[in-house]
Amino acid sequence: MDPNIYALVLDTLNRATSQDTEVLKPAEKKLQEWEIEPGFYSVLLNVLSNHTIDINVRWLAVMCFKNGVDRYWRRNAPNAITDDEKQKLRHGLLTQSIFSEPVAQIATQQAVLISKIARFDCPTNWPSLVPELVGALKAPQPLVQHRSLLIFHHVVKALASKRLIGDRRTFQELTNSVYSFILNLWHENTELFLRHIQEGAATELITEHLEKALLCLRILRKLTVFGFKKAHESQDASAFLNVVFDRAKTSLECRKLLKGRGIYPLELCEKFIIHLTKVALGVLCFHPFSYVPLIRPSLEFALYYCFTEQGMSLIYERFTIQCLNIVKGILQCVEYKLPKGIDQVKEPLTLQAHQVKTEVLDTNTVCHMCRHLVTHYFLLSSDDLSLWDAEPESFATDEAGESWKYSLRPCTETLFMELFQFRNVLAPELVRLLASLQQRQISPDDLPAILKKDAIYNAVRLAAFDLYDDVDFDEWFTNVLSQELKIKDNNYRIIRRRVCQLIGQWCGVRASQSLRPAMYEALLEPLSRADEDAAVKLAAAEALRSTIDDFNFDVEQFAPYAPHAIAALYELLVESEECDTKMHVLHVVSYVMERCGASVARGGGTGALFSYLPQLWNHAASHNMLRAAALSAVVHLLKALGECTPNIRPWILSVVNESTRLSEPAHVYLLEDALELWLAILETSHTADPATLQLAENLYPILEQSTEHLRIVVYIMQAYTLLCPEEFLSGAGGKCMALLEDMLSDMRTEGVITVLKMAEICVSVSFPERNTFLGVKVIWPILIRVIHCLLEGDDLPMVLSVQLCLVSRVILLSSDLFYKAIQEASNGLVEYDSDPVKVLTRFLHVWTEKMNLVTQVERWKVVGLGLAALLTTQNATVLERFPAILLNLTEVLNDVMKTEDNGTYVDGLVAPPGSRPASPLEGRGGAARWGDAAAAGDTPHELRRRRLAASHPAHCIDLRAVTMHQLETLKNQVGVETFNRLIQATDQETLQQIREYIPL
Repeated sequence: MDPNIYALVLDTLNRATSQDTEVLKPAEKKLQEWEIEPGFYSVLLNVLSNHTIDINVRWLAVMCFKNGVDRYWRRNAPNAITDDEKQKLRHGLLTQSIFSEPVAQIATQQAVLISKIARFDCPTNWPSLVPELVGALKAPQPLVQHRSLLIFHHVVKALASKRLIGDRRTFQELTNSVYSFILNLWHENTELFLRHIQEGAATELITEHLEKALLCLRILRKLTVFGFKKAHESQDASAFLNVVFDRAKTSLECRKLLKGRGIYPLELCEKFIIHLTKVALGVLCFHPFSYVPLIRPSLEFALYYCFTEQGMSLIYERFTIQCLNIVKGILQCVEYKLPKGIDQVKEPLTLQAHQVKTEVLDTNTVCHMCRHLVTHYFLLSSDDLSLWDAEPESFATDEAGESWKYSLRPCTETLFMELFQFRNVLAPELVRLLASLQQRQISPDDLPAILKKDAIYNAVRLAAFDLYDDVDFDEWFTNVLSQELKIKDNNYRIIRRRVCQLIGQWCGVRASQSLRPAMYEALLEPLSRADEDAAVKLAAAEALRSTIDDFNFDVEQFAPYAPHAIAALYELLVESEECDTKMHVLHVVSYVMERCGASVARGGGTGALFSYLPQLWNHAASHNMLRAAALSAVVHLLKALGECTPNIRPWILSVVNESTRLSEPAHVYLLEDALELWLAILETSHTADPATLQLAENLYPILEQSTEHLRIVVYIMQAYTLLCPEEFLSGAGGKCMALLEDMLSDMRTEGVITVLKMAEICVSVSFPERNTFLGVKVIWPILIRVIHCLLEGDDLPMVLSVQLCLVSRVILLSSDLFYKAIQEASNGLVEYDSDPVKVLTRFLHVWTEKMNLVTQVERWKVVGLGLAALLTTQNATVLERFPAILLNLTEVLNDVMKTEDNGTYVDGLVAPPGSRPASPLEGRGGAARWGDAAAAGDTPHELRRRRLAASHPAHCIDLRAVTMHQLETLKNQVGVETFNRLIQATDQETLQQIREYIPL
C-alpha cells in the first residue's frame, strides 16, 4: 500500500463517519476494498490505539478490524492475513494503550476483538495472552485492572464456547492455572463494594469495585461450569459455590441501600445478584452431582425470597424468575430422581439428592408453594389489565418457546406444573381451592374475587391431566362454566377468556363425546358476538382449534357448526389489527379446513374468506410469516372445496408466481407453502391456461438451487404431466427432466426413486399422434443412465425394481426405441468394446438374474410383459437368453394367475368389468379409491389419475394371453425346428409349470 497510507486510511475513516451519504458511501466502499490489502489491519490498530483521535473514528476502526478477523484470520480463508502481520497485531493488542482505553464502549469492542483472535490462536499461536492479561490484572492503576479484566472475561467466554475434546482439555488447564487468582480478586472486590455500600461511600467508588466484582463473577461462572470435569472435586470451586447464596443474601440487603444512589449502580448490583443465580443454574445444569451440596441452601433460599412476605419485600422480578427456575431445575433434574427400585440406584449422590429434596419440600411446604403460586403469582396484575385494555391482541398472544427463562408468568406456570410430581399432595389442595369458589356467588364488580377465581381456573387448566380423577368436567361445564360465558359484564371478560381456555384444555383430557356440541356452541357464542372483547375471542378461537385437534374429534358432529365457525373466524380475521394475531386466526382456519374439509365446503361460509385473502395479502406486504399463513389457509380452502372459482384463480396464480420466483427475497419464507398451493391449484384445474403453463417456468430454478423441495416439485411436475403432457414436457417439463437426470448421480436412494417414478409417468401418459414418443424423448438421458446402472447390477432392489419397470414401459411403447437406447448406451463403454451386442447380452443377463428382486407384483408383471415383448423382436441375443426369459415369465405367471371356481386360470391383476385398479402414482395421496362412479369430492386431478391407472399395463393386459401370443409368433418367425430346440434348452420343471397355463 501507499507509504502515506496511515493518513489516507485516517481520512477515509473520518469520511466514513460523516452524516452526508455522498461522502459516506464512497468511503465505506474504499474501506471494503482495503479489507484484503496487506498492512491494512496494522493501520487500523494504530488508529484505534491513538486516544487523541475522534471517538467515532476509533469506533469505526475497531469495528472494521473485528469484521476483518471474522473474515480473514483463518489460515485457509481467501485473502487471509499473513502470519507476520498477525504476529504484529497480537503484540500490538496487548499494549498499555489498549489496557488504558478511556472510552468504555471502545474498550468493550477491543475486548471482543481480542477474544475473537484468541478463539483462533490461543494457546498455540498466542501463548503469551493469558500470562500478559494476568500480569495486567495485578497493575496498580484501577483503569488498567478494569480493562484487562474486561478483556479476560471476553477471552474466557470465547474459549469456553469451544466444544472439541482437545479445546475443552485446554480450557480445563487454563481454569486450573487462573481460578484461585480470579476467586481471590472477586472476594476482594465483592468485600469492598459491599462495605462501601453499607458505609455510604461515594457512588464512583462503589461502582468501580462493583464493576470489577461483576466481571470476576462472569469469569468464575464460565470457569466453574466449563473448566472442570467434576466441579465438586476442586477445593476452590467448592469454596466459591458455598458462598454464592450468602453473597446473594448480602447483596439483596445492600440493594435496598442503593435505591436513590442512581440507576447505574442499582442496575449493576441487580446484575451481580442475577449472575450469582446464573452460577447456580449453570452448575445445576452441567454438573448436577456437584450441585447436590447446594440443593438444601438453594431451595431454602428460593422458598424464603419467593414464598414469604419478609423475603418478597427484598426481591425484583428478574431475580424471582431465576430463583423459581432453580427450584424447577432441581425438581426436573433426572439425576435427582429415584428409579422404580431403590436397589437400582447406582450413584449414592442420587439417593442423597432425593432425600434432601423430600426433606425440604415436605407436604406443608409443597402445599404452601402451590397456594402461593396460585393466589399470588397467577393473579393478573394491574399492568396486565392495563395492557389488556390498551392492546388486547398483544395481551392474548401466548408466550411460546423458552419464555419461562425470562418472563414471570410462564416461569411460574412451568414451576407449578413441575410441582405436580407431588400429585397426591397437590390434587386435593387444588380441588379444595376450586371448591372454595362455589361457596359464594362472585359479583361482577368484585374485581379481586374475579382475579382470584381466574387464577384458580388457570391452575386447574394447567393441571388438567393430573386432575382427571378429581374433577368431573362434564358437570362443571354444564352447571358452571357454560353459564359464566353468558355473563357479559366487562370485568367478567377475565373469566370468559379463562373458561374458553379451560374448554380447550379439558376437551382432550376428560369431556364426554355427547358434550361436544354444547362445547362448540359455548365457544362459538363469544367468537360470534360483535361486542365481545378481542382477547376473549382469540381465546375462543384457540380453544376451538384444540377441540378440533383432538383424537376423539368427530367431523359429522362438528359439521353443523363448521359454517358458523368459518364465518366467525373470518370476522375475527378482519377485526384483528396485529399481523401476529391474524396469523394465529389463519392457523385456526387452516385447522378447521383440514379436519372438516368437505363439510365446510357443503355448509358454505368460505366465499367471504376467499374474497378477503387478496386484501390480506396486500396488507401483509412486509410481514412474510403472515403471508405464509395466508398461503397455508388458501391451500386448505382449495382442498376443502375441491375447486377454484374463476374470479380467485388469477390472484392465486400471481401469488404462487411471486412466492416461487427465487429473485424475490420473500421466497425464503413463502416457497414451501407456495409449492403446496401450486400443487393444490393444479389438482383443481380442468384445463391448463397460458398463465398456469407460464408458471411452470419457475420450477427449473427451484430444482437447480437445491434438492430440498425435490419431492413436492416432482408432485407438481406429475400434476402438470397429467393435466397437459404435451405442452408441459415440450417446454418447462423437458428442461426439468434434463436437470433431474444431471442431479441423479448426487442423489440418495429416495431421490433416485422419486425421479425414476416421474420418468415412468412421462412414458405412461398419452400424447397426440404427432408426438407419440415425446415422453421417451424427454426421459432419454435418464433411460441411458438406467441402462448403464443395470449393466452394473448392484443397485438396491427397490431402485432396480423401478429401473426395470421403466425400461419395460419403453419396450411396451416401442422395442425399436429400446434397441436404439442400447446402441447409444454402448458408445464409449470400453469394457464392452462399445459393442451393442455385448451390452445387450450383459443387460439381459442382469435383467433375468435380478428380476426376482422386484417384489411389488404390479411392477413384476410389467417387467414380465417387457421380457415377453422382446421375444418377437427377431434378435439373436434375446433368443440366447430364451430359457432364462421363459423361467422368469413362468415365475410371474405363477404369481399373477389365480384359479376361478370352475377350475380355469385367469390373470388376477386384470381388472374385471366394473372395477378399477389402484393408482400407479405412488407417493402423494396414496392409491385412489375406486368404485363404479367417481366420489363426490374427487378433484379433476384425481379423475386424471384414475384414467391413467385404468391404462396401466399390469391391469389391462392379460399376461397369459400375451405370452401365448408371443410364443406362437416366435414359432412362426423362427420355424418349428428352431422353436423346439429353444424349448428343449429350457429346464423341464419350468416347461412343466408353464404348460399349466399355456399349451407348448
